[in-house]
Amino acid sequence: MRLQTLDVLLKAENVVAIEGTGRETAAAPRRSLKGQMKNVSTLTELCRTCKIDYGDIMEEMFRYTKETVADDHPLSSDPTELGLLPVEQFMHLEIPVADFQETDVFQIHQARSTGTMAFRSGGPRNDWVWIQVGGEDSYGDLRGRGLAPLLAHFKIRNVFSEAAGVRRLALLRVLDPINSGRFHLTSGHIRVGKRRCGREMRIVDIGTVMDRRM
Repeated sequence: MRLQTLDVLLKAENVVAIEGTGRETAAAPRRSLKGQMKNVSTLTELCRTCKIDYGDIMEEMFRYTKETVADDHPLSSDPTELGLLPVEQFMHLEIPVADFQETDVFQIHQARSTGTMAFRSGGPRNDWVWIQVGGEDSYGDLRGRGLAPLLAHFKIRNVFSEAAGVRRLALLRVLDPINSGRFHLTSGHIRVGKRRCGREMRIVDIGTVMDRRM
């Protein structure tokens, strides 16, 4: 029912925010990045805060660039230019989620990722989220959704384009569904595990991140 409600809301046209309530009446959910982290202005520094090998993130950026080459402002495929693009890392991704059985109200959920940095005087926090990775006929009962921990979310600005477009991206470590994403008959759960082949790390637009609730 909730997914059907979201589908109806996504087809509407207008968005109206209610200030100070943490809720917004909406027809087209919007996601935004908040809580900019200091001392991160390049991909090299992003790798440092997340303890990720620079070669791994560049390989994934090349894959993302190749998949979005038809867009109006694609990122550079030149490794030198790509490494020079300005980057801003953020701690919060705000995800509007429709209230149950209310077609005009959204609650704002916070998906947090701090890399290796402490969160509120505690340890690092990197939330688990659902992402849309395929159509509803894929991944069995998951209906095209995948599960992944957030490694980082960031903006990267294409300063080598006249339009200077900005990409709002999420870096994740994707898990594979077990039993093709079907419910386990004994436990009633859907099981996931580490990827046995292919890349674990993935860069996606923040629009594919659906929710942080498990």
